Amino acid sequence: MLTPPTTEKRPIQRVHHGDTVVDDYEWLREKDDPAVVAHLHHENAYTKAKTEHLAILQEQIFEEIKARTKETDLSVPHREGEWWYYSRTVEGEQYAIHCRAPIAGPDDWEPPVLPAAGEDELTDAASGTLPGEQVLLDDNAEAADHDFYSLGSFDVTTDGSTLLYAIDTEGDERYTIRLRAIDGTDRAYTDVIEGTAAGAVFDPSGRYLFYATVDESWRPDTIWRHEVGTAASDDVSVFHEPDERFWLGVGLTRSRKYLVIEAGSNITSETWLLDTADPTGEFGVVWPRKDGVEYDVDHIVAGGRDRLLIVHNDGAVNFELVSVAASDPQGDRRMLLPHNPEVRLEGVDAFRDFVAVEYRREGLPRVAIAKVPPTGVPADARADDTLHELTFDEELFSVGVGGNSSWEQPTLRIGYTSFVTPSTVYDIVVANGERRLRKRQPVLGDYDPARYTQRREWAIADDGTRIPVSLVYRHDLVNLGDPAPTLLYGYGSYEHSIDPGFGIPRLSLLDRGMIFAVAHVRGGGEMGRLWYENGKKLEKRNTFTDFVAVARHLIDNDITAPDRLVAQGGSAGGLLMGAVANMAPRYFSGILAEVPFVDPLTSILDPSLPLTVIEWDEWGDPLHDAEVYAYMKSYSPIENVHENHYPRILAVTSLNDTRVLYVEPAKWVARLRECGADPLLKIEMAAGHGGVSGRYSAWRERAFAYAWVIDAAGAHPSGE
Repeated sequence: MLTPPTTEKRPIQRVHHGDTVVDDYEWLREKDDPAVVAHLHHENAYTKAKTEHLAILQEQIFEEIKARTKETDLSVPHREGEWWYYSRTVEGEQYAIHCRAPIAGPDDWEPPVLPAAGEDELTDAASGTLPGEQVLLDDNAEAADHDFYSLGSFDVTTDGSTLLYAIDTEGDERYTIRLRAIDGTDRAYTDVIEGTAAGAVFDPSGRYLFYATVDESWRPDTIWRHEVGTAASDDVSVFHEPDERFWLGVGLTRSRKYLVIEAGSNITSETWLLDTADPTGEFGVVWPRKDGVEYDVDHIVAGGRDRLLIVHNDGAVNFELVSVAASDPQGDRRMLLPHNPEVRLEGVDAFRDFVAVEYRREGLPRVAIAKVPPTGVPADARADDTLHELTFDEELFSVGVGGNSSWEQPTLRIGYTSFVTPSTVYDIVVANGERRLRKRQPVLGDYDPARYTQRREWAIADDGTRIPVSLVYRHDLVNLGDPAPTLLYGYGSYEHSIDPGFGIPRLSLLDRGMIFAVAHVRGGGEMGRLWYENGKKLEKRNTFTDFVAVARHLIDNDITAPDRLVAQGGSAGGLLMGAVANMAPRYFSGILAEVPFVDPLTSILDPSLPLTVIEWDEWGDPLHDAEVYAYMKSYSPIENVHENHYPRILAVTSLNDTRVLYVEPAKWVARLRECGADPLLKIEMAAGHGGVSGRYSAWRERAFAYAWVIDAAGAHPSGE
């Protein structure tokens, strides 16, 4: 009989607001301690032994994912300047290769060598290359000799001569920036900038680049200007943010007219602009920050004048869109899209001749396009008078703007998907509305979307709120009303929406007769800003009770049964998993918690940890507020583990994760064992918050998790 690891107790006391907590396992935080490392290896060995009976199933699922995936493939090229930029993959290689090919001429807006409408195969399927291809960066070469690899910043100068790239080889989201000549010359750059955040960018002249560095809590707090060809020690700090609630980022408007610095907390933002004609000048604020007001800025030219489009929530909970003069952004505001309580306005993308607006209605994302009149927008005109929404014929879907680099392009590129439709790229010809299919994600084998059904259910929460639930399943294997093995996914934080999307790995569940369900709980953003507000801080328990209500709905309607229902969530969704494990373990046969935030009180009480202070806007401040402290303690998974009949639990984490430290699930697992549970802990020893790097490694990790899910749900292990 296998014996689980014994976690030594080294009790320490923590006292806040008159409450004393004894923590027996805080010593596990010292990841450089040989005893901690040995304990984590012991946990991995135990998990491997306990899942040894699933080894064949794991390998089957991995091979299914691999067999359905077109391993040598090409992204849809996007145009910047005189080049088409794209990435491609090669069978057997873990990472992407980043390339470019020349345009045919100034009016060339047709991506080269792509599938004909409705087809999935590349014209040159053997090599997956384009005529005149130039390889800019081969991630496989960069990743050699590293256990982990992640590409962060990737930018090219306006004249196409120099590449900026930044890589992380630890998983801790700290990047090293390097430069490379890509114009055929033998120029060698010695510029190396270490310890940066993601998001570095060249100014249009290519003479300077701008990037962010972090403070002791790993918060991006300073923006720097680096002159190409000089030492990093000579770089100039152009903006510093002393408020620990705010993170910084730097970028460029699509028009390349302005450099942009964005400072943001979870509830407040502030934007600063600098005309790129003067890259060494001073940034100027658009709107001074106002507590609780968030806004995003884009640049447009209307009537020959520079204007700023601003999406904001000042007196508009679901946000509205206004236009202001770039020369006087704090002056008169022209209303373009007024606040609508039924529509959550999410963003705007400006181009030379048109504007794209992204918003959310009835729980689904939407995109609409408005042309920019050449004579400018009249003072009494509104964007909703000219907006044309893109429509689709599926009940559930996701659509979004992406891959649009050129200010002057005549088309809008969008991505579209659903639970049954593979990821699809369209270019919309704005002049006439024509929709051009550029690529649909290949799914090899016998995949037939007609076999699968997606649908929307509504569960009723304890307070009467209707909670949307999304389902997808194979209708030839599942009869609703006959309880089927089900995986129920949830997140419910940061206004992040879990929208319908296709996934090749998920087919390995569906083809074994499983239902995949998503509980769109409060704390997410699916139903608008108030959906988020009602699932955070002192309303956070709604997230957990909503998820339980969805599980109860699925069981009461014989869609599944408690011995066939597995719950899944990651990061803040891992907190959800830990909470429902304590609140309603009887509803679940298994719980998969990935990089789970299960010791929130300990973390949020320590302002020296990464993310803590900025997180106070999401969870509340238990360090200074006794009410918040008591409320968080009432739902914290570790604080509320008790003698119970817990379902099977698998916790997956990464040693180098800086967002949710590995110590949280390690302590949680130890507490669960104290109360008679037999949880499993799997620690990736060379990975970060996103798990292992490399696509084949990621497939193996997904195969491991899904084999465990199939076993816990009692699904048929062999599929059809």
